[in-house]
Amino acid sequence: MGRPVLRTPLCELLGIEYPIMLAGMGAGNEGGAAGPELVAAVSEAGGLGVLGGTGHDVDEFHAACAQIRRLTKKPFGVDLLLPSFGAPPAGVSSGHPPGVDQRYWEWVEATMRDLDLREGPPRPNAGGPFTGETPAEGAARQLRHIQAIVAERPAVFAAGLGSPRQYVPALHEAGITVFGLVGNVKTARRVTADGVDVVVAQGYEAGGHTGRVGTFALVPQVVDAVSPTPVVLAGGVGDGRAVAAALALGAQAVWVGTAFLATPEANILPEHRQHLIEASEEDTRVTRLYSGKTARALNNPLVEAWEKSGLTSLPMGQQGQVSGRLMAAARATGRNDLAMQLGGQIAGSIKEVRPAHVVLDEMVREAVEVLTALARTRVTFAMAPAS
Repeated sequence: MGRPVLRTPLCELLGIEYPIMLAGMGAGNEGGAAGPELVAAVSEAGGLGVLGGTGHDVDEFHAACAQIRRLTKKPFGVDLLLPSFGAPPAGVSSGHPPGVDQRYWEWVEATMRDLDLREGPPRPNAGGPFTGETPAEGAARQLRHIQAIVAERPAVFAAGLGSPRQYVPALHEAGITVFGLVGNVKTARRVTADGVDVVVAQGYEAGGHTGRVGTFALVPQVVDAVSPTPVVLAGGVGDGRAVAAALALGAQAVWVGTAFLATPEANILPEHRQHLIEASEEDTRVTRLYSGKTARALNNPLVEAWEKSGLTSLPMGQQGQVSGRLMAAARATGRNDLAMQLGGQIAGSIKEVRPAHVVLDEMVREAVEVLTALARTRVTFAMAPAS
């Protein structure tokens, strides 16, 4: 049997075979879930692999790009979080670097006692928006990463959080197509005005940082709002039926995270992979524990403890200090089951670990089968004659 054909104008623009893109997941084991092996596997299978750039220092980023290019000659992308740092909530100190109110450390220490965790060292090179950098340090880090991306010239740069407006001219000059991830129509309009080439509309079902609007409600509204800018659907894509639905909603591709986590190429802990396989569709939870922003993850006792604490989430860098100390304690104690395990509501449909190329191939084949069946037999339709 030959390879199926499933192409959209966005495939032509990016030079890829299929409209299936790996979400640039930067949260996982060392280096991020979407590491070089998974990126290369998705690109080599005909999709677009996207490296999770957040969490890498610049040297690690260059090394990851070099490894991807050793594994595939096909296009790939890079995802980076570009957060803005807001003011802390009332009553929370804000020194330089940003301080964390003692109440939060008291909660951390009580939680560590309750779960029998011991203090651990921070993860090496764990810089970035999840740590306690100042706004000036964050801006300098972002610029270093953008300069590295411009030097590497991937096919795509995706701003997984925030607007890339100030970096768009340099990225375009390097021939890089710029994506912006959004969770509502207002932000879609804003990043389009800021110069992005493609909008990724991510629904509430998605793992990782996510908004409040469901995918089926969000995507058609974003398509209408930013036309003719291409739109990619993210959130709730686990098989070819969802790919077909995305195309019907007006999207030109899908952005897939959770389905690619249950692969041997994903750079995640074994406990995370097993948890995905065992989870139902109700075993994820939106929490501000990890970054201060809403993110969907597989539920665990640390998430439950945070939700019961009554504490207000801190700005991104400060909240990262709090969660980072807990993650370090979990690692030091060998409690990998307590590590951050991002994942979407499609977790309930994942029943086994399969190679990334098999996941992608089956998505494509099923999407083609669904679209073909709809066109031929399953739906009868016709336009009423003009009166």
